[in-house]
Amino acid sequence: MKIKSFTKLILPLTLVAGLTACQKELEDINRNPNEATVAQPDYLLTNALKSSADLVMGSDASMETTTLFVQYWAKIQYTDVDKYTTSPTNIQNIWTNTYTQGINDFAEVIKLGERANNPNYQAVGIIMKSWSFQMLTDLYGDIPYSQALNINDYLTPKYDAQKDVYAGLLNDLQKAISLIDVSGANTISGDVVYNGNMTRWKKFANSLRLRIALRLADRDATAARTVIAGLAKSDLIASNDENAKFTYLTSPNQNPVSRDRETRDDYRVSKSIVDKLLQLNDPRLSIYVNRTVDATPLGYVGVTNGLPADSAARLGFTRTSKLGDYFTAPSAPAVFLNYAEVLFNLAEAAQRGLIQDNAATLYQQAVTASLQQYNVASTAITTYLAQPSVAYNAANYKKSIGEQKWLALFGESQEAFAEWRRLDYPQLTPAYAGVLNGKMPVRLTYPTGEQALNNASYKAAVANQGTDLLTTKLWFDVN
Repeated sequence: MKIKSFTKLILPLTLVAGLTACQKELEDINRNPNEATVAQPDYLLTNALKSSADLVMGSDASMETTTLFVQYWAKIQYTDVDKYTTSPTNIQNIWTNTYTQGINDFAEVIKLGERANNPNYQAVGIIMKSWSFQMLTDLYGDIPYSQALNINDYLTPKYDAQKDVYAGLLNDLQKAISLIDVSGANTISGDVVYNGNMTRWKKFANSLRLRIALRLADRDATAARTVIAGLAKSDLIASNDENAKFTYLTSPNQNPVSRDRETRDDYRVSKSIVDKLLQLNDPRLSIYVNRTVDATPLGYVGVTNGLPADSAARLGFTRTSKLGDYFTAPSAPAVFLNYAEVLFNLAEAAQRGLIQDNAATLYQQAVTASLQQYNVASTAITTYLAQPSVAYNAANYKKSIGEQKWLALFGESQEAFAEWRRLDYPQLTPAYAGVLNGKMPVRLTYPTGEQALNNASYKAAVANQGTDLLTTKLWFDVN
């Protein structure tokens, strides 16, 4: 709320002049000549992109939550979170950091782009703001969206229904696409994702629209078809070189997983994905998973999710498999959206009849793209695709796409969590000693800060969406 002060005191003109001069002198004395008086869009953009990448790879939204939910990782110490006893701090941090360090900063980049009359800053800000909102609604469901950035007018913003958030994001992304200028006349700096390549930003935006359209598919096939029909393949990410990703530097600005490994050793790769990779003779096994330190018959041993603390401790540190070196390297990238996902989404769209294309061919291309992302040799790819266990099954396309997409999204656990809920594959077994009565989490609960500070809006969201539990399904999660 803007506060305007009015005074009825009429000061002598000489006194006003004196006060003004005095104030100017104080301002001159206290001003740092080396400090920017207005935020620079390039620095702000870089910082906001890193904050988003940290969210993808960090403890709160990844290591302590979604990587465990989708059974990419498991724990051999501090196993409560692996049994679905989530930490209120993690839940609060995801919400707070996404709004304050991601969405708010990208909104400021948009404003700075408007002031500088540079549409490309505006476009990038809108695209990443949309990505941030999409991740939040995928995790929580109904969220503050339309009123979220106008704290002057909405101190306690309402929660928008998830279907309305998705619809708004599709429109926002279309606006971003219309703003993009690829002529080179409006260059941007601070872009550590695409280095100012606006054609690639346009492809990322369209690929996000494809992702969101499929979130609608089980609820509103007509709306999904309308969005997807307007996307040509040339509009989308078309190679691994065009993947939307943030590549980290060395310490102290390294990948959060790498930083975590400097002081902790409580995470292992889940038995669920290790066993699937072994079953399929998958060449990604040695990339995703390290061999055990102590010799074992298979060389790769995953950990069952949700073990009691004493059982997990008895496994020891050397007889189970740690995360592959690719993902623990200081410069390992945080991926916002990759080429394999685009192809899997097109395969599903074709199978659903939303586009005219060959679903089986697109599926094979998607699997190939995922393997190529990790530099798997072409001969190994051919051998892998030839297996009956990998072949596309049109009669159960959700299983074929769901299982292979789960494997392909190994480093993107938030998106994997969303797609596992939407496609219902792979069929995972709940944590061994889980606390949800044989069920698995299908969302995050709202942070306690919202219950305390935005209670009326929180209650309205719960009334619309359902009880605020980990097991309450979101709007897009139909089956």
